[in-house]
Amino acid sequence: MLSRKAKQLLTVIIKILVVGGAFYFIYNRLTGEDSPDWEQFSTVLTQKKPIGLLLGILLLTFLNRFIEILKWQNLAATVRQTSLAKATEEVLAAVTVALFSPNGIGEYAAKALYYSKAQTKTIIFLNLVCNGIQLLFAVAGGITGLVILNSIYPVFTATTVLLALGVIIALAIIIFMSRNITVKGYSLGKLGEKINSLPKSVHRKNILLALLRYTVLMHQYYLLYLAFGVNLSYPLLMAAIAGTYFLGSSLPSFQFLDFAVKGSVAVYFFGLLGVNEWIVALTATLIWLLNTVLPVTIGSYYVFRFKAGTNSH
Repeated sequence: MLSRKAKQLLTVIIKILVVGGAFYFIYNRLTGEDSPDWEQFSTVLTQKKPIGLLLGILLLTFLNRFIEILKWQNLAATVRQTSLAKATEEVLAAVTVALFSPNGIGEYAAKALYYSKAQTKTIIFLNLVCNGIQLLFAVAGGITGLVILNSIYPVFTATTVLLALGVIIALAIIIFMSRNITVKGYSLGKLGEKINSLPKSVHRKNILLALLRYTVLMHQYYLLYLAFGVNLSYPLLMAAIAGTYFLGSSLPSFQFLDFAVKGSVAVYFFGLLGVNEWIVALTATLIWLLNTVLPVTIGSYYVFRFKAGTNSH
């Protein structure tokens, strides 16, 4: 067993590695070979923009993360009453840890550290519910957007669409048929029962907040494209945003590479609409800076002040 001082030293080292690693990835992204064209970016910033548009982008940036905090506070309340300040700390610290973990999986472990070991499985489950409903909206909105886009710019052939539909139906059947198969005490059926065991009021609030957050995020993209002078009809631009966001989110990646994955997908589809590649790349970078780098900067403070054993009740 490690001594108390050894544990404290190990905790400090882990904190430094987490925060240092997060900022290393951010720095590398902003200064590396594939960094954004900052000359183009400064040119755009110096152009006069309606103050309302810029304020709208900042407001949506705040709302995007604030709604996520409200979602977590709502779900965490099923374990213990959580203040808005505490929910903010847990969410932002988790975002920092998740930055360089595959598909943000570190978020689950980080939130669990704020609770007792006996509550770990429950917290992981609640975080799954929190992210799962957000994913469902991304899938529904993305498929709708791709259908609209494909009706105007046929990217996918009828055969491809039918094949994709067949795969989705096959997966749905497989999931349904295997719902009672148990692996180490876990099954999809039991997961469904556990989800249904949550109070309906919690589900309703979670769904409403998830829809609101998805709407906020899509319009954050929308206002940024408007700021860069993209003049496409609202339905077409929103369809492209939703479709590319869905495809980008479907690809496995690390969160610090999120901008690159979504950006590369967006470049192709927005290219069909005649939008310049640099505008798409800068939009993806700005979304990453506003929605990831800014929360990580604040979250780093919470990571440093975290004390194991004093945050769990």
